[in-house]
Order: sequence, then C-alpha cells, then structure tokens
Amino acid sequence: MDLSRVFAASLFAASCLLSVVSWYTTQQGMALYLSPWFSLMASLGIQVSLVLTAWLIGMSRTRRWMLIGVYAITATVSVAFSYVSLHTWFSARERPAAIQRKLYDSLSTTAAKSEELLAAAITEQQKHVLALDEMTVAERTQGFISKAQDADPYLSEVRDAVAKEARSYNAGYREGGGEGLRYTAFERYAKLGRQSLEKLQTAERALAGWRAQRKPLDESDKQLREFEQFHAAFPWTDIEHSLHKGSIARPSAPAYSNFVDRTSSGQEDLTVAFEELASNPGGRPLLALSLAAFVDIVIFLLAFSAGPHLAGSGEMQWVRAASTVDSADPQLFLRRFLRKVDADESGAARIEYAGLSEGERQLVMALVGQNQAAMVTEGDRRVVALDSGAYQNMLQTLTRPSVRLRAQRAAAASS
Repeated sequence: MDLSRVFAASLFAASCLLSVVSWYTTQQGMALYLSPWFSLMASLGIQVSLVLTAWLIGMSRTRRWMLIGVYAITATVSVAFSYVSLHTWFSARERPAAIQRKLYDSLSTTAAKSEELLAAAITEQQKHVLALDEMTVAERTQGFISKAQDADPYLSEVRDAVAKEARSYNAGYREGGGEGLRYTAFERYAKLGRQSLEKLQTAERALAGWRAQRKPLDESDKQLREFEQFHAAFPWTDIEHSLHKGSIARPSAPAYSNFVDRTSSGQEDLTVAFEELASNPGGRPLLALSLAAFVDIVIFLLAFSAGPHLAGSGEMQWVRAASTVDSADPQLFLRRFLRKVDADESGAARIEYAGLSEGERQLVMALVGQNQAAMVTEGDRRVVALDSGAYQNMLQTLTRPSVRLRAQRAAAASS
C-alpha cells in the first residue's frame, strides 16, 4: 500500500470537510440577501470552485497565475459572506447584552440628571413650605405680611397673589392680625406647597424603586417602557415652580432606535459587520474574520498539497503519456524502461539512449526538460543519466502491479 497516497487522500478528505464548514457559513451569509435556493446554489458553486481550483494549482505547471487569481476572487467572496455569518452568529449572543448594558448606563445617566433636579426642588420646596407656615402664623398674629417684599421669587409671588386677592374684595376687610381673608389665603398656599412637596417626594420614592428593580440585562424595550412610565409622571411643573427658574431642560429618554440590535434584522448585517471591523479592528470582528479566512486558507493548502499526490507524480504522468506512444500498458511500459537502466561506476542510474523506443525517448525528453535527467556523451554513445529521485519514484510505482502486469507475470511463470 502506498502510504503517501493514503495520506494525500486523507488530506483531501479533510479539505472537503472544511469546505463543508465554509460552505455553510457562506450560505448563511448569502441567505441574508438572497433567496434560500439562490444562496444554496451560489455558495455550493463557490466552495466546489475553491477546492478544485486549489487542486488544479497544485497539479498545473502552466497558467498558474490565472488559477491563483480565480481562487483569490472566489475566496474573497467566500470569506466576506462567511465573516458576515460568523459575525452575526457571535453578535446574536454578545451584541444584545452589550446594547442592553449600554442602554442601562444611558438611562442611569438620564435618571441621575432627573434625580439631581428633583433633589434640588425638594430642598427648595421644603424651605417654601416652612416659610409659608411661618407667614401664615405671622399674618394671624400681626398682619400686613402680604405688603412685605421677599427675595425668594416663589414666596414673593405668593405675597403678591394674596395682596391682589385681598384688593378684589371691598374695603370691609381691613388689614391687620386675626383670622381674616389674608390669613386664609396664606394658609391655602401653605397647603398647596405641602401638596407640591408630597408630589416631589413621591416621585423621589418612585425613582428609588425603579432603580432598585432594574437590571443591566433586561430587554431594551422593557427598560425604556418602565423608564418612560415613571419619567412621564414626573412633576416637572412643580419642579420648575419650586426652582423658580422658568422652563428647565428636562432630561429626555434615549431614542429606542439607538439601542436596537440591527443585526437581528438580517439586511443590515453586512453593513454592521464591516463598520465594526473598520471602527474596532480587534475583538469579535477580528476573530470572525480570522476564522472565515483561516478555513479557506487551510482548504487551499490541503487541496494544493494533496491534489498532485492523488493525481500521481509528474514522472508517472509522463510515463502514462509516453506509454500511449508505444501503445502499451503504463506499468508494462515502465517495467521495460527500467530493465534498460544500469548503474555507472558511482552507482547512479543511467540508460543507453540508442536502445530506447519512441515512447521511452519521449519520456527521457520530458525528464531532461524538468532537470530530472541529463544527456551525457561517452565516446560515440549517448547516455541518459537519471535523477535519483525520479528513478525512485518510477521504481516505487511497480510495488503495486496492475492487472496486466500480474497477468503477464503469471503467464511467464506458467511457461
């Protein structure tokens, strides 16, 4: 048994198995843009072309650059779609979690800004409620509180509102202490202030509860839905009134479109995959591209190295061609040729050129052309000196005799 051919066949089988892997990833990448049947046939054609082209490159001695160009173009298409498929496969497991964590951080930042405004409003409103309670008591005991000026815009507004309300009645309501119209107005505004403070504190408790129950890996739509529910119920009017800054810049919820896993839609996978490769040439994109390229490179190396061994050495191909000239079986032709081989003084293989048939001369010319033999003139004789490697390859071929060689050997033995 020729172990080299067994090993070559094993390598070729391995290249075919890897080609199945490459075909699957290429088909999955193409299926994102083509119909299932189109992607199946196109990917199958690409993979068959890759294996056969690599095999031909190893066997051919002419037009190799054309074959290499065909392989390069075909491999580029295969690697591109395989990369998209592998990138999508990795993304389906990693990208959603990364997007969810990013949304979690974005919502935390937005909530922190809202919490800062809310805390400032609660602190300010507590001061307002305390001041209104004191003003209510002072109006009852002393009076004339609505005529005083106040540095706090919120309290100044309350004083002006009480004064305007009092002027709308007739002169029978005199200014002074006691439970009069102004005292009642101040008491009413104090109650409104406490109600506003309660709203702010309720919103603070809701924010704390939302923070406690959220998780970084919650679904994006769930995170946004829960945030919008309590954020929309925020007492923004009370916050603006308490901070007396007019209209404030309210922190808005992040846009859902910025936190959608676009690779789940299929059609955007190619764009996303190569955008991430360009922006982040390491990590997951580089791993996916390396795997896609590695498979096709190994397929080329295995098919390139195994093809010539399966097809036979160059010497045996020339033997088969030369035996056709003599209309003989290749092994019978080779046996006859090797019977004419002799050794010179150094033990090197040599053969008399004059005793060669037409087919044998064709074989010698092919060997000379490939520097595996040399024509030597010894006196008036021409002798062909054979390369030891070429001679050994041809001799080794006879270790597995063909049917015709065995039949002839049996006939010779019986006679």
